[in-house]
Amino acid sequence: MNLIIDIGNTSVKLAVYEENSCLDTFTLLKKDFFKSIKKILKEYPKVKNGIISSVDFFSKEEENELKKLLKLTIVSTAMLLPFKNLYKTPKTLGLDRVALIAAAAVQYEKENVLVIDAGTCVTYDFLNSKNEYLGGAISPGLTMRYEALHNLTAKLPLLKPDDSDYFIGNSTESSIHSGVINGLVNEIDGVIQQYLATYKDLTIILTGGNTNFLAKRLKSSIFANSNFLLEGLNHLLKINTD
Repeated sequence: MNLIIDIGNTSVKLAVYEENSCLDTFTLLKKDFFKSIKKILKEYPKVKNGIISSVDFFSKEEENELKKLLKLTIVSTAMLLPFKNLYKTPKTLGLDRVALIAAAAVQYEKENVLVIDAGTCVTYDFLNSKNEYLGGAISPGLTMRYEALHNLTAKLPLLKPDDSDYFIGNSTESSIHSGVINGLVNEIDGVIQQYLATYKDLTIILTGGNTNFLAKRLKSSIFANSNFLLEGLNHLLKINTD
């Protein structure tokens, strides 16, 4: 069994895998990290191998502590990857993006794949049918857009995503919701159309914390999979330990 660890900008996601089957997932705060790891290992004593991807700083001391509990693999751009990395600055490529493209390469072999990860940031990553990773884009995520309007203005309130359908805002709050939600949805649909103009046979994956919120609003045909990054990490672990 494998323990998959994804340390994001705001939270930590964990998953227990047996081969390609996900047995359990967990989302927790960073402060509860080691306590939760020990609890999971007690619940799943057959877990021996682990892999960690972190967009945040993970100290050598924390790494050594984790290695006492698991045979640990650290995600890096130097590890064995299931795709050809053509990113101009490969060492600066986010490890979360590496895992997402790994999932695309393994699960959608010989296809053009656009992976959209809608979390703290929205990342767009493209893998072509030749198994070449070409790059993509990074833009502010849903929550970041709300925070920017509040933090960079004098009077606009800080709001959270609202499930209502806003088009023409008739108050300050509904205008913010309309601008943020419709702005992001139209951005994603627009980016998809740009790719479709060049790659007609395109598979589109939407993942990340805002998957469900955004999926029902997009006009484009997509596959929604909130665990796509975890699946990619599991593939990377198998490739680098088999």
